[in-house]
Amino acid sequence: MNKQQGFSLLEILIAFSIMALSLGILLKIFSGGVNTASVAEEYTTAVQIAESLLVQTGVETPLQQGEMSGVENDRFYWLVSVSPYTSMMEDFDPALSTTALFQVKVMVTWGDDRANDRQVELTTLRLVNKAL
Repeated sequence: MNKQQGFSLLEILIAFSIMALSLGILLKIFSGGVNTASVAEEYTTAVQIAESLLVQTGVETPLQQGEMSGVENDRFYWLVSVSPYTSMMEDFDPALSTTALFQVKVMVTWGDDRANDRQVELTTLRLVNKAL
């Protein structure tokens, strides 16, 4: 009687091939997760910059029509645009209105190349007393 003990070379090669394929798939899944986390962190930073600029406009800087731009952290380029906003109520009788509305738009752009830049844009309305 010839009893075989252990695994054959073919069985070991098949087991290693299955293990290599499984590890390759797992590594790809984990690297995709790290990339997604990195992109999410960049979006969070961009939104924080945009929200900060929205809060500053009209408080630290005067609320007047125009544009301002700059760079934050040597990577995030921002543009703040302030323009008058006309509502339908002002169309009826603008002399009755003692306030004015301004639209404040903040755009934050970042990326490695201009073709695939990412961008976040936030917009709000600010009320200003015309007497000032």
